[in-house]
Amino acid sequence: MDDSKIKKTGPEEDEELKELHRVWGPVEAEVLKSYLESNGISCILRGQVVQSVHPFSADGLGEIKIFVSKKDYKTAKELLKNKIDI
Repeated sequence: MDDSKIKKTGPEEDEELKELHRVWGPVEAEVLKSYLESNGISCILRGQVVQSVHPFSADGLGEIKIFVSKKDYKTAKELLKNKIDI
């Protein structure tokens, strides 16, 4: 399955999501999520394992992908570019 584009379900089911960035742990993911949301951009975090059950990042298992709506992607990318080196 191509994770770079997924669709949400629910009232906004036609709104396509696009992968914005990848991080290696829940702390960094939550910081970026908070930063984006404080700037009016909703995002979804998606990882391979539940971090509270398996809190490690060996062989990419701790990788967390951050998705935003396609319409917010450009703005979110600029926000991250100004804050971190991606």
